[in-house]
Amino acid sequence: MSRIGNRKLTIPSGVEVALDNNKLTVKSSKGSLELMIDPLVSVEIEESVIETKPKDGSPRANVMSGTVNSLIHNMLVGVSEGYVKGLEIIGVGYRFNVSGNKIGINAGFSHPVEMVAPEGISVKSISNTEIELSGIDKQKVSEFAAKVREIRSPEPYKGKGIRYKGEYVRRKEGKKAAK
Repeated sequence: MSRIGNRKLTIPSGVEVALDNNKLTVKSSKGSLELMIDPLVSVEIEESVIETKPKDGSPRANVMSGTVNSLIHNMLVGVSEGYVKGLEIIGVGYRFNVSGNKIGINAGFSHPVEMVAPEGISVKSISNTEIELSGIDKQKVSEFAAKVREIRSPEPYKGKGIRYKGEYVRRKEGKKAAK
């Protein structure tokens, strides 16, 4: 039995939840998110509590009840508090240039790399080496942060590149370790 699937989710104040057939909609002043519920899972909304249960005893229904419960929890947190991912760039001459939802990245290439944030994600420049990505959809924010990080992943010898805020990059010794 999935333990996460048994978790009862409380609806925060200021958040509206509506279930129409297999479509769950979560709204607040920050925005709204929608989720198609798997047919093997039943979702029950009573006052300010949401429960997910498998419709039958199959292992797939049990797994999906936990997945749906986790996705609903992410939606509730997203529309009430939002999600923030911090990125920092390390290296001589490496920097972020933010203008609106456009990010210009100087990361040691012969040209700056331009990226446009998807709709629903805002970019905030803390300094020229640090940015914050924020939005209500956890998947979109995390996916865009991963795409930005992918441009120049941190390398293990000097630690140069783009990394998440607080990420530990394991360093290697290099050539002098071979002797």
